[in-house]
Amino acid sequence: MSSNNRLTTSWGAPVGDNQNSITAGSRGPTLIQDVHLLEKLAHFNRERVPERVVHAKGAGAHGYFEVTNDLTAYTKASFLSEVGKMTPMFIRFSTVAGELGSADTVRDPRGFAVKFYTDEGNYDLVGNNTPVFFIRDAIKFPDFIHTQKRHPQTHLKNPNAVWDFWSLSPESLHQVTILMSDRGIPATLRHMHGFGSHTFKWVNAQGEAVWVKYHFKTNQGVKNLDVDLAAKIAGENPDYHTEDLFNAIDKGDFPSWTLYVQIMPLDDANTYRFDPFDVTKVWSQKDYPLIEVGQMVLNRNPDNYFAEVEQATFSPGSFVPGIEASPDKMLQGRLFAYSDAHRYRVGANHNALPINRPHSPVNTYQRDGAMRFDGNGGGSAYYEPNSLGGPAQGGSQQKIAPFEVSGEADSVAYDHDDHYRQAGDLFRLLRADEKERLIRNIVGAMKPVESDEIKLRQIAHFYKADPAYGQGVADGLGLSVTGMSSK
Repeated sequence: MSSNNRLTTSWGAPVGDNQNSITAGSRGPTLIQDVHLLEKLAHFNRERVPERVVHAKGAGAHGYFEVTNDLTAYTKASFLSEVGKMTPMFIRFSTVAGELGSADTVRDPRGFAVKFYTDEGNYDLVGNNTPVFFIRDAIKFPDFIHTQKRHPQTHLKNPNAVWDFWSLSPESLHQVTILMSDRGIPATLRHMHGFGSHTFKWVNAQGEAVWVKYHFKTNQGVKNLDVDLAAKIAGENPDYHTEDLFNAIDKGDFPSWTLYVQIMPLDDANTYRFDPFDVTKVWSQKDYPLIEVGQMVLNRNPDNYFAEVEQATFSPGSFVPGIEASPDKMLQGRLFAYSDAHRYRVGANHNALPINRPHSPVNTYQRDGAMRFDGNGGGSAYYEPNSLGGPAQGGSQQKIAPFEVSGEADSVAYDHDDHYRQAGDLFRLLRADEKERLIRNIVGAMKPVESDEIKLRQIAHFYKADPAYGQGVADGLGLSVTGMSSK
């Protein structure tokens, strides 16, 4: 047998017998000196890293991004610097609320996280398949996710918590309307759009900045699942989306998306009709039309799910020169929370793993930590500044664009509290049959709620978005909305 195909221990020694433990005679007991047995059992006990708190169930693929339009007037990001430039990337799709073993075809937003391995470091665009979110301040995120998880006593999903929170958080109405519409259950991961959701800042080589939003439009067309069919598939093949993506790529049917951006001049943020950094709102495409950027194509499946999909780590704070943060309060919280989750879940050196490691050179003074598996800097300089020729800062071209800050430090809400106009506009855009399914989905989701007070409070939000919206849900639940106002 060749040495390349010989079973070894984790320390490289050949294994003579992998079928039988070392025992004292044929009936044992087993000897503690069977270190191969002990190593196998001990490693098996530690094969699982902590599950992601959100986005636990996911599927991933490799591919590339190709620039099709010159947008250097807006950003100096190197991977967008010329038409035809191609950048390798990895994407992870996911559900939000379910556990690692949950079904793919549940009603839930889908994570849409893209890692671009650019020549100036990794750029992570960590969004969803919806352009908005349920809340707009990161301080509410732990509470929101608690409502999506299991009751601490019964360990069952809790519709009372879900709708109690939403009814007391009217900013959620826009996203709730999307979630409960046909778009709440995509047919496959290939047949849905993706969005950066947040507002970001682009900066060009002259230091001029604009605000930007990202839209990935599926080239396969948008397709959604019927509620009853989705439930049937969830029972028969809970990994349906994962399987579909793998099989499509495996047979050469490579899915693709066209990336567009909306671009807003900096000063418009001060005069636009709502706060453009509020992630519960969309920008009108009449005001800021979509501009094509390039094509994303997925053409290679992972070789190992754990190594590439489970250990993949994404952070909205992984920027490259030319792309920066905005004052979006949800984004500001995510800049910290995502990388911190990975430090806990995978380890302090998660960015050194092959799936996360940049394709460009990495020169840091970070040392040590659990699972440091490279040279750890050897004997080179391990502090900065130094006079030993160690890596030095790049200067003004790599610094962020200056921006003004003002005001008193305080716990301050967004200035705009119209949570109903955009949800109502979306409702009115739907065809009659789409409205009917939306209302039926909401009624089905709210029926288990035990409190009529919670139901009526939520119905009032639907009614303010559009009276027909609120009335339809009320009728479905057998509740009266007499005296409700759309004002």
